[in-house]
Amino acid sequence: YASPFSTTRHTNLLPGSRFPASTALTAMACMYSYNGTSDLQLERLSVYFNEASGNKYVPRAVLVDLEPGTMDAVRAGPFGQLFRPDNFVFGQSGAGNNWAKGHYTEGAELVDQVLDVVRREAESCDCLQGFQITHSLGGGTGAGMGTLLISKIREEFPDRMMATFSVVPSPKVSDTVVEPY
Repeated sequence: YASPFSTTRHTNLLPGSRFPASTALTAMACMYSYNGTSDLQLERLSVYFNEASGNKYVPRAVLVDLEPGTMDAVRAGPFGQLFRPDNFVFGQSGAGNNWAKGHYTEGAELVDQVLDVVRREAESCDCLQGFQITHSLGGGTGAGMGTLLISKIREEFPDRMMATFSVVPSPKVSDTVVEPY
């Protein structure tokens, strides 16, 4: 199943684009909208999106980081207005690319706040099937806090599926020596 907002042969997410006139649905007030012909995708919008007032849709996503810089960049970017402002959860100090800080100190301080947002999103689902988590396997937030968050979600929702999309660090891209640790 492809997201209704993914770029495929039949659909596109383009600034200023419109839904087909027959459906008259807009994705967000920020001028991003579904442009496609698949009734099946329109029917399944609720799998990944919450319907807001006026047939507008908001991604059911929680964005997490241990320092605010990345979140500021996402919010200022072209897709930043798609997400609920409440679903950006971030710390102030970061983990310095250190797994232990992300798991035991900085991440441990933030994980309850993240779980509150996850819980709220889960409660808004008609039939929660599971979770999809995209995170890094290097550094403090993705690896350290990521493993902490996965274990906490598993404790709270033991009967739900969990799929992780894990990004492996590369020495060709990162210049941080301790990132793999």
